[in-house]
Amino acid sequence: MSVRALLASLILAASLLGQTPGRIPGQFPEGAPGQLTLEAIAHPTKKVTYAGMPTTRLDWLPDGALVQTRREGDQVTLLRVDPATWASTPLLEAGRLQAALVAAGAADLAAKAALGRGGFIWNEERSAFLLEAAGDLFQVEVKAARAKRIASGKVDEPTFSPDGRQVAYLRGNDLYRAEVATGRETRLTTGGSETVFNGRLDWVYQEEVYGRGSFRAFWWAPDSRRIAYLQLDETKVPVFTLMDDRHQPQKAQAARYPKAGDPNPVARLGVVELDGRTAWMEDPYPGQETLIVQVGWDPLGHLLAIHQDRIQSWLDLRRYEATGSKRLLHENGLAWQERLPLPHFLPDGGFLWESGRTGHHHVYRYGKDGNLAGAVTAGDWDVKRVHGVDAKTGHLYFDATERSPIGLDAYRIGLDGKGLGRLTERPGTHRARFNPAFTAFLDVWSDVQTPPQQALHDGSGKQLRLIDANPSEAWKALKRGKVSFQQVKTRDGFPMETMLVLPPGFDPSRRYPVFQEIYGGPATPTVRNAWGRDMLWYQFLAQQGIVVWACDNRSASAKGLASAYGIHRNLGAQELQDQLDGHAWLKQQGWADLDRLCLDGWSYGGFMVTYALTHSKAWKLGIAGAPVTDWRLYDSIYTERYMGLPSDNKAGYEASSVVKAAGNLSGRLLLLHGTLDDNVHPQNSVMLIDALQKAGHPVQLVLLPGSDHVPRAPQHAWARFQAMWDFISKNL
Repeated sequence: MSVRALLASLILAASLLGQTPGRIPGQFPEGAPGQLTLEAIAHPTKKVTYAGMPTTRLDWLPDGALVQTRREGDQVTLLRVDPATWASTPLLEAGRLQAALVAAGAADLAAKAALGRGGFIWNEERSAFLLEAAGDLFQVEVKAARAKRIASGKVDEPTFSPDGRQVAYLRGNDLYRAEVATGRETRLTTGGSETVFNGRLDWVYQEEVYGRGSFRAFWWAPDSRRIAYLQLDETKVPVFTLMDDRHQPQKAQAARYPKAGDPNPVARLGVVELDGRTAWMEDPYPGQETLIVQVGWDPLGHLLAIHQDRIQSWLDLRRYEATGSKRLLHENGLAWQERLPLPHFLPDGGFLWESGRTGHHHVYRYGKDGNLAGAVTAGDWDVKRVHGVDAKTGHLYFDATERSPIGLDAYRIGLDGKGLGRLTERPGTHRARFNPAFTAFLDVWSDVQTPPQQALHDGSGKQLRLIDANPSEAWKALKRGKVSFQQVKTRDGFPMETMLVLPPGFDPSRRYPVFQEIYGGPATPTVRNAWGRDMLWYQFLAQQGIVVWACDNRSASAKGLASAYGIHRNLGAQELQDQLDGHAWLKQQGWADLDRLCLDGWSYGGFMVTYALTHSKAWKLGIAGAPVTDWRLYDSIYTERYMGLPSDNKAGYEASSVVKAAGNLSGRLLLLHGTLDDNVHPQNSVMLIDALQKAGHPVQLVLLPGSDHVPRAPQHAWARFQAMWDFISKNL
């Protein structure tokens, strides 16, 4: 067809629909009051702040007072706040702080920039903190307003000893410590190299085990005289190279990245004395491939570690002593075994242990003899975070989904499992931070329609002070569609959580296109009664006459690990069937045009989009950001937890491969991918595009040059939203 004939047909089709090309029925007139624009949501310079986070930055001090970090322009001031009266007194003023750093040898501009960044690393007493200025590490004593240079040159992950007299840190891939009083530095390990990490996590351990963003792999003993650390040997881990084509010549970014089935880093656990002598712990599993997923100390100074097998089907808690190690607890997952926290020790020598052994995550009490005394929490809900135990009252404080699987509340309960009490009142999502005595807590609360607010509560949950109302007149002025939550049952009766955003002026007698958001990954819900940054995008779409819908397949729900076990060794299949069951509910509503469905997701959500479009015909459009298109291309620790080893589950890897199923593509597909994505490599999208082209299927691709896994840069976010809206408005 010629370009002229194609344009004529498009104009004819648009006139028959009673709309101009690129516009959907129900779109607001340009400039209407309360209208959102794409520029207001995501443009690098025209973006509007409709709602933000609480601006009062507070932390508890050991004595029950609060320290407030106040920004004034590019400067930071610390205030001591009395929770009872809310009276504040200067703790450390910006001018004195800067002068102290300059007196300690920092350049004036470098000191000012360092203070403006904030992010101080405090000692346990909150009497001093560390910060980096122009490549050097300084300690600042708060009361004396005195600074001292601790280390010269670039160091990473600086951490105070428990007694505050020493600081440990990384130089390159070796561990060092310095005395605060003298500044004397001691090198604690040797042999660190490009492939051997002493006290530093590699990429996959950081990403999938200890938590994204922190590379620290060392832990001070309670007596401040020893440091436990991991040594990771990456010699056999394959190198994956990304090319930064924004430069001439190109810049190669090479990193060791184990894909499913590849050799993992070899982990070894050591304890180093302050003079640099390391004692290596015995390997409790000679001849087996294992992961060391937690390291710490008990109150008596015994080293603790949690080990898992490579595919994470079991977990052992072990205590190391002079004669070797002793297994204290063993957990066996029904499909895979989740990583668990270290025990919380009690004054009587017993401890609390978290486990998902019933299919829900709960807390159990063990005696000092190591025998189970009983469950502290129980029910068809999950404990999400343990805050600690009030030694005076014997109450455990924790966050849980007891009230709602799409919310989060703070609770307390006796260690005998009696007297469960909810401390937070309003439905939604609460993030509580308790003082050391558990007599008060700070609470950041939001729901799906309310930006986060911060308040002070007493230990029983009574609100004492609203600190940040966080009003947003710009958000309130928007003409918004109704947001609602529903439970939709699958074919076998599982209640999936779903969310709808309906267009303003919604008319149930009309037929509406539907934009469906998905993540779908194990135990990672999309539907939450909490403020989210995507709500502005959803409301923009609603103003264009598009219904927004999110549906958590059972494995993605926050309803216990048992609900996720059905995906084991065959990712995609059960999740897709659950989503199709959700479509059956949509069809029953009458207003959803099932011939105009768009599915959007990023990362695991990108996998779900591409899997859905190659394993069903239910969606007209799919938008996939950074998708995993074959699980043999993703990292070993995450993938093998759910899929096992490729050599042991060839059928499962084949069945879940989008690349293998590319010939079955149904609907139009838009791919977005950062060119420097070190998590889900661009290789995933390239291999899918290759397979689609060979099968004769068209595909649109938008690259985000220089972006990693998350498009953070303003130009990348803007390009993403431009591409999505252009694709939707032209094709949905």
